[in-house]
Amino acid sequence: MTAPAQLLPRTGSPARRRAALVTLFVLLCAVAAVLLAGPASAAPVDPTAPVAPTAPVVPGAGNIGISVGNGSPSSSITLILAITVLSIAPSVLLLATSFTKIIVVLGLTRNALGLPTSPPNQVLTGIALFLTLFVMGPVFSDINKVAVQPYMNGKMSVSQAYEAGSVPLKGFLLKNTRQDELKLMIGLSGEKKPASAKDVSLTTLIPAFVLSELKSAFIIGLVIFIPFLVLDMLVSAALMAMGMMMVPPTIVSLPFKLLLFVVVDGWGLITTALVGSYTGAH
Repeated sequence: MTAPAQLLPRTGSPARRRAALVTLFVLLCAVAAVLLAGPASAAPVDPTAPVAPTAPVVPGAGNIGISVGNGSPSSSITLILAITVLSIAPSVLLLATSFTKIIVVLGLTRNALGLPTSPPNQVLTGIALFLTLFVMGPVFSDINKVAVQPYMNGKMSVSQAYEAGSVPLKGFLLKNTRQDELKLMIGLSGEKKPASAKDVSLTTLIPAFVLSELKSAFIIGLVIFIPFLVLDMLVSAALMAMGMMMVPPTIVSLPFKLLLFVVVDGWGLITTALVGSYTGAH
């Protein structure tokens, strides 16, 4: 009787396992030989000789300096100075130019006409401002030429530019300041009497100039007021003669004032008088 197939011995299985083990062993030996032979086969490298350190090279040795360009002020300094000038510009415009007298005379003219709101304040201020620029144009040009441009080009410091720029302004102020007001302010200041008018400080000269300008403005205003005052008196006398005492004389005289002012070209005469008082042209 034949034995079942599963009970028969597998004569080939041990031989195949031995062959697989031998093959695995050979592969492991080859890998180990390669790993062991790698470092040994690399040629040794000779060490590099150390290099001596070199001294650092300083550019321009013996002639070290800091360059600040061509001497012109930086943009930040220029901006700060511009903001400072703009902050004090209204005071300078009011006190150290012809603006004071012009605006006072224009205001007195409006009051003499009996028109408290016409022309409005904005119009009068605008006229006074542009007349001031017209009168002060040569002075501003001189200041720009002798002080502002040299400073912007780096040829002057701030103090030097201030000293140079104050010369044209001081000349204008002295030319249009009365001696009485100048002596008054010098006495009030308590400082030593200067050797000449050019040696007067601006802190003393500017108040004297303002007082002189106010005096001149009131004199011009008085001359303007007299014709209109006479006209008011004539109209008032005529109304009283006609028994119209309840009618305000100012209402009746206003058209006659305007007519008189237009006929004689009042604005032209006032402008000519104001500008001529500075330029000498009448």
